[in-house]
Amino acid sequence: MLSRREFLATSALIPFAASAARPLRVAIVTTVHRYLSHGQHIGDRFLVGYPIDGAWHKPNVQVVSLFVDQKPEGDLSAERAREFGFNVYPTIAEALCCGGKTLACDAVLVVAEHGDYPSNDKGQKLYPRFEFFEQVRAVFERSGRAVPVYSDKHLSYSFEKASKMVATSRRLGFPMMAGSSLPVTWRLPSVEVPLGAKIDEAVMVGMGGSDAMDFHALEGLQCMVERRAGGETGVRSVQLLDGDEAWKAIASNKLLSAALSRSDTPLGLTVLDGRTQDLTAPGVLQSLVKHPGVYQIEYRDGLRATLMMLDGAVKDFTFAARLSDSSMVSTQFLLTPEPNVTYSACLVSKIEGMFMTGSAPYPVERTLLTSGILESCLESRKQGNRQLQTPHLKIEYQLLKS
Repeated sequence: MLSRREFLATSALIPFAASAARPLRVAIVTTVHRYLSHGQHIGDRFLVGYPIDGAWHKPNVQVVSLFVDQKPEGDLSAERAREFGFNVYPTIAEALCCGGKTLACDAVLVVAEHGDYPSNDKGQKLYPRFEFFEQVRAVFERSGRAVPVYSDKHLSYSFEKASKMVATSRRLGFPMMAGSSLPVTWRLPSVEVPLGAKIDEAVMVGMGGSDAMDFHALEGLQCMVERRAGGETGVRSVQLLDGDEAWKAIASNKLLSAALSRSDTPLGLTVLDGRTQDLTAPGVLQSLVKHPGVYQIEYRDGLRATLMMLDGAVKDFTFAARLSDSSMVSTQFLLTPEPNVTYSACLVSKIEGMFMTGSAPYPVERTLLTSGILESCLESRKQGNRQLQTPHLKIEYQLLKS
């Protein structure tokens, strides 16, 4: 295996972006490419464009190859290849090399989400994100050059594997971005935690199940609290509560009402007859939520944050925080409807920016930490909802701009 110094010496002056004269060549590596899969609605934006900032944007990009691991009924890969003039290759290496011997693209889009894969004893779907990445890495090393990589959602179900991915990007010197669309979608209202603010407490409310939707919610939470004074310090401990203990934590949380007040999708009576209702009134949440989950996170600098997965009560994601000056910040992370799911256009805009400039818009450590928090929370549940110390989550990073 090449050292960082050896690799960079053989790949000096490699441009990360295409020139104005030719489109940037993108290889797509995905698990599934059918209607509304992440591979389809992210990949298609590089093929046909997307709306952003009140205009239609067509990236200066050419999708040159595609690898699809599984082709269930409804697969669109062959149809897209015929329409847009690229090849679907049987291996990741062939896709990155466009059938040749060395790397023949300027950027790699890895989307390992959806498909028929087993789950482990924590309930995590074993998507082959790390395994795909390792095949990409092997092509980079064999070719003596590397290009920007985006890896969709979790880096991996395994924090150990996720850490290796980030370490590889540093060793080989290529920009890497990962994660969810939630941190980059629109917000109602459009607010941020002020950069450098002192946060007393934070809560995130989410819907759906594990381990897909709780990752979205945790990364939404992380993109807000990482802005606090001192920057990100990592996580000291986690605990995932279910059942009666979850209800006790929900009842005692003083920020829950502020977060729920930002929801546009309260269920229950609001759906039945249109009345507004206080979801925190006695018995309301218990009547709607069958399986509450409360993810308690203690950061190394003392901040305590909570994710409440309240599937059945709402159908969106909301956040609230109390700052040390007694002010409040609360918002909804806007999820636009199918089939266009234009919040993914917000994400693709960030991916495209990294591909073109060679600079990630936010640290990949955000997704690394979120991946580790989720794995540890699910381990807490597996161990009978114990509080777990997490010395391995000492992940520190700073945001350079607001």
